[in-house]
Amino acid sequence: MPQAAAARKEHCVFWHILQLVLQVLASGADAHRLLACGAASKGYVVGMKLPPSGLFLRAGEQWEHLGYTHPYILNLDYDRRDPRVLYLAAGNGCIRSKDGGRTWRILTSWDMTELLDVAADPHHPGTVFVGLPDGIAKTTDEGRTWQRTQQGLERKYTKVIRVDRNRPRHLLAGTESGIFFSDDNGGRWNKAAGQAAMLMHLAQSPHEAMDWMATTQEKGVLRSRDGGATWQHMAALPADSYYQVTFDEKTRGRIAVCAWNGGVRVSEDGGATFAGRNEGLPSKHVWSLRFDPDRPGRLYAGVHEEAVYVSDDAGKRWRAFGMDGSIVYNFAFVPEVTR
Repeated sequence: MPQAAAARKEHCVFWHILQLVLQVLASGADAHRLLACGAASKGYVVGMKLPPSGLFLRAGEQWEHLGYTHPYILNLDYDRRDPRVLYLAAGNGCIRSKDGGRTWRILTSWDMTELLDVAADPHHPGTVFVGLPDGIAKTTDEGRTWQRTQQGLERKYTKVIRVDRNRPRHLLAGTESGIFFSDDNGGRWNKAAGQAAMLMHLAQSPHEAMDWMATTQEKGVLRSRDGGATWQHMAALPADSYYQVTFDEKTRGRIAVCAWNGGVRVSEDGGATFAGRNEGLPSKHVWSLRFDPDRPGRLYAGVHEEAVYVSDDAGKRWRAFGMDGSIVYNFAFVPEVTR
């Protein structure tokens, strides 16, 4: 009997520990930090003191303002070797932080301002690309020197630039005359087939590396199944202006887009159909949209001069999530630093 009692006790202890482990795994800490590039613009009048604007970190139940106040920061990326190293596309240049956003340094000079996008190359450490109103530039030495790399572009205005996560040296750029691709790390650009529109945003599927989507101004949403060489209009969406597109990393086939008048539309079938999902949003003027890589179905939206809104059911219901009165240009998820 003593042995049987001891065995039962060990069995109970084992299951208790297993339950605790499963609970921790189920509710475990997020692997990424949520950051937002935005400006508190509602009610602002020229000449007033600038409200907190620039880069914000979601810390607990609040948004924490990082760095100095800056009214024009459009996007950010990070060094894959060290996620504390952040690069910002800002009005006064490419700005870098090496300490997670506490201190900052401008890397570019007077001839590279009004940055529209920034992309750190995951395949070539120290290489960073920026999209500019007058072309594309890159650094291969962490910002000490910069070179123009825009040969082949028809018109220079470059709204968005992306590095293919699977194919080294393969880049996509969205310009005012369409999508261009490069197979030599920006040395030469070639126009992609099947489209001609002002590009707003580019996103690569987390499930299929050759699957890309692009939002355009007045021409709807485009899709490429061959890594960006050819594009087709998505028939499931009207040919309106769309700002951003995002894939749900946790659920294959779930895609969301946002528009100025259309709000949020979500597909659960890989883009064959889309449904409007705006219940709880105060307006259908949505600038930015992003699925959470750590939480299935969680979706964030930046509603024009209202707030950040969040949905835990892929857009079916929304609730306010802070940053009242702001325009949020982009959301970014940066890995937590564990070392």
